[in-house]
Amino acid sequence: MNKLFSFLAGALSGALVGAVTASLMAPTSGEAFREQALSRWENAKREAQLAMEQKRLELEAQFEQMKS
Repeated sequence: MNKLFSFLAGALSGALVGAVTASLMAPTSGEAFREQALSRWENAKREAQLAMEQKRLELEAQFEQMKS
């Protein structure tokens, strides 16, 4: 469990550093960049919510199957 947590923390840190670096090197204006960033954030949030809902339904089905 500790190794998994360390890996996830490293992956998240790397993604964050990569995103900041990419945003600083981007050849777009500030306003265009903000619009793109907001759009990407909303898309990522929507995909995460869909994945969460699918996993919840899957776990509920497994739970019902185990109860029977």
